[in-house]
Amino acid sequence: MAEVIKNRYDFIILFDVENGNPNGDPDAGNMPRIDPETGCGLVTDVCIKRKIRNYVETVKEDCEGFKIYIKDSVPLNRSDAKALEYLKVDDIKKAKKDDTNIDIKIRDFMCSNFYDIRTFGAVMTTFVKAALNCGQVRGPVQLGFARSVDPIVPQEVTITRVAITTEADAERKGTEMGRKYIVPYGLYRCEGFVSANLARKSTGFNEDDIALLWESIINMFENDRSAARGNMAVRELIVFKHNSELGEAPAYKLFDMVKVKKREGVEAPRSFADYDLAIDQDALPAGVTMKRLV
Repeated sequence: MAEVIKNRYDFIILFDVENGNPNGDPDAGNMPRIDPETGCGLVTDVCIKRKIRNYVETVKEDCEGFKIYIKDSVPLNRSDAKALEYLKVDDIKKAKKDDTNIDIKIRDFMCSNFYDIRTFGAVMTTFVKAALNCGQVRGPVQLGFARSVDPIVPQEVTITRVAITTEADAERKGTEMGRKYIVPYGLYRCEGFVSANLARKSTGFNEDDIALLWESIINMFENDRSAARGNMAVRELIVFKHNSELGEAPAYKLFDMVKVKKREGVEAPRSFADYDLAIDQDALPAGVTMKRLV
């Protein structure tokens, strides 16, 4: 088994969307999410984690150690039950009285079997209701919201639908009209963090896991295409690796080294080529190395 990570990481993801909706808001008619004060587009951390989970599930196909806990149409209690079955526990409250280490055993089983718990942590309702400490696991990998580099201008596009649902509809109407939202172009920046301290103390997130994380981020849109999301691509994955478990510098200082801005003369960006990316490597603190994985 691979060794638990010993280094802290901070990272930046730059991804873009062309003629698509990267993350619709269901409370706003599925309009692309926007910061109302700045006009910049937003993509939630939950959305990005979903892409990572989907990629891992696709390439690993539920193989041992790489199952996914948060899955569509799969009750969490069903996955929780696997730990109780493995440990031969029929009554959780009784098991808690009989075995003072039951929390650790359940946590270790869930972390070793489910990649997304090992990575992002989880709230496991079965164990929370039983007042077990293992019900809430903090994951070593955390993501912030992605924000577009410049304000976006969502467009509402009218579309037509020639397929009629029922015979009655066919008699009284022909082509139906519909609408969809798109962002003509947007470049988004997301910042993330990997805690080696939490990996060691809590989930056992290891070197193989972090390699899979980078692979998942790089390819998170490649096997998750949708007409609604248009053309999305990860353009840059910039990783800062610290020489220690707790790190050598604050994350914000590393993130401030990376500047993205429109090229001179560009008023309405329509491609990644309309931006300049500058990284001030002279400001890199001692004990931190940087890699561009895309």
